[in-house]
Amino acid sequence: MKKFLIALSVLAMGITSAQAQIAYEKAKPFDNVYLGIEGGVMGPMNFKHFTPLNAAAGLKLGKNFSPVWGANLEGLAFFGDNRWQTGSLGFSHSHTVVRAINLGLNGTLNFTNLFCEYNPDRRFEVGAEAGIGYWITYGDKHIIQTQNYGDDTELTAKTGLTFAYNLGENRAWQLYAEPAIIWNLTHGPGDAIQFGKQAAQLGLFVGLNYKFKTSNGTHNFKVWNVGELNDEINSLRDQLNAKPKEVVKEVVKEVVKEVPAQQTLCIDNLVFVTFAQGKYNLTNEAKKALDDVKEGRHVQIVGTASPEGPKDLNQRLSQNRADVVAKYLQSRGVIVDEAKGAGVQGVTSNRLAVVYVK
Repeated sequence: MKKFLIALSVLAMGITSAQAQIAYEKAKPFDNVYLGIEGGVMGPMNFKHFTPLNAAAGLKLGKNFSPVWGANLEGLAFFGDNRWQTGSLGFSHSHTVVRAINLGLNGTLNFTNLFCEYNPDRRFEVGAEAGIGYWITYGDKHIIQTQNYGDDTELTAKTGLTFAYNLGENRAWQLYAEPAIIWNLTHGPGDAIQFGKQAAQLGLFVGLNYKFKTSNGTHNFKVWNVGELNDEINSLRDQLNAKPKEVVKEVVKEVVKEVPAQQTLCIDNLVFVTFAQGKYNLTNEAKKALDDVKEGRHVQIVGTASPEGPKDLNQRLSQNRADVVAKYLQSRGVIVDEAKGAGVQGVTSNRLAVVYVK
């Protein structure tokens, strides 16, 4: 037992270390929801009368809470009379098109994402599904026996494996095959809960899920490589530490084109506001830096953008950055002489708004 626990600990540490450099963009409540259809065949697991097979069809509505864990609601309709073998009950004698339904709540586990680094572009995935359900049989007046040896409603459980293939350029569609077992948990006297192959249906399902578009603009989780971001930050920090005066001088040269002759330009005259890629909202840190500009001072603001994206988009983005800084400063009584967007300015003026305090 001790060796087993040690092995589990090592496995958990390995999984954690493999995922440690990956971060996922925070999802909203209705992100990563999918809707699917499925169909398949099932037969009693005791194999005494496995045929004729019961045809089945159903719907799934699910949500992935992370690339590893999820849940779904599943409704299955069965069209055959070959029930599980319990006592004298082998075949039901229903007179309805739908012989039975099973309504289930299942949890899902993605083994591929659990043991391998998550990749939203991955094609093939392997997972598992297990849950609890409620079975209702229709159209058989003789199904209820004395002493409750059989009835038309049962508590069920489902266990299965999923082999999925993600389709489309955006991986919005998922085709899967699922061998699964539906267990009748209350087939005995008094509806005592018990597992047994004599009261189980073994089947194979094939389905197609559609993953709805999320708030991040994709149909899957958005991944940020923390290791690469840290490397980039450390590289920039090393550059600044190595040549701070040269780097600042280059930024000033790119974004401040005109300085009044009577004013001596120095670092104290400048406030640098940084933005996330493609964004122009002010962070708390940016507002704190802008709060140092005293009421009544005159300022000139230049917004810039990084080289990614079309030229016209970067121009609008740089103007929006200048405008949002100007609006904040004006609300504090600062006089804004000019706020303009300069688009992409070299390689050092990256996602900035520079405030020149006169």
